[in-house]
Amino acid sequence: MSDTFVVAARIPMEREAFEQWLETPAPGAEAIENHGAMYDRWFWDGKSPDWRQAEKGVTPREYFADCFGEDTGGLTYVLTYREGALEAYLMHFGFCESNIYTALVMLAAAGRFSSEVAPSTVLFWAETSGSMFAADSEGWLATLLVGVDGARFAADIDLTATIAELRTAEASYFDLLVRLAEVEESVGGESSFAAIAREPRYVDAAVLSGS
Repeated sequence: MSDTFVVAARIPMEREAFEQWLETPAPGAEAIENHGAMYDRWFWDGKSPDWRQAEKGVTPREYFADCFGEDTGGLTYVLTYREGALEAYLMHFGFCESNIYTALVMLAAAGRFSSEVAPSTVLFWAETSGSMFAADSEGWLATLLVGVDGARFAADIDLTATIAELRTAEASYFDLLVRLAEVEESVGGESSFAAIAREPRYVDAAVLSGS
C-alpha cells in the first residue's frame, strides 16, 4: 500500500455559494447517509471507517487555511475555485485519518451548494505518485456522491467523467510538487514553501482570508 493518500473532487457551484461553503461549519458524519459503508466493495472492503477522527464545527476556511502554512505535516493541497466549480486535490503523506475524514465531511457539505442537480463524485485513493487510477481500477478506496439532496458512498458508478474533470486539478498538484522540490534542493529555500503553496494557482484567496 502506498504512503500517499489523496482526496479529490470537482463540485460545480456559483462563486457566492463557494464562499458561503467556506463559512459554513462542518457537519459530522451524519452528513453522509451511509457513512459506515465508506470502504464497501473497494480495495479496503471490510474495513470500518473511524468517523470520530473528523473535526466537527470548524469552517472549511478555518480548517484549510492551516493546511497552507510552513509546517503542514505532509500535506500538499490544491483547493481552488475554477470555471464555476470548487476543485480539490488534497494529498496526504500517510493515512492522516483526521485530515481525510474531515475533508470528506466538508466536501459532502459542499455538495449541498452545487449548481447542478446531478451529484458530483469525491474520490479517495492511495497511490505513491498521487496520480489518479483508471476509471475501471479496483484500487480506489472510496467514492462519495455529493449533491443538493445529500451525500452517500457508492461503488457501482462510472468514474470516467469524474477523472476527466479532475485532470486540471491533478496537473496543478504535480506542478506544485515540482516547484516545492526545486525549492527543497536550493540552499536556504525552505522558507519559500508556504509562499509557493499559497499562490492563487493552488489555493483560492478566499480560503486564506482571515488566516
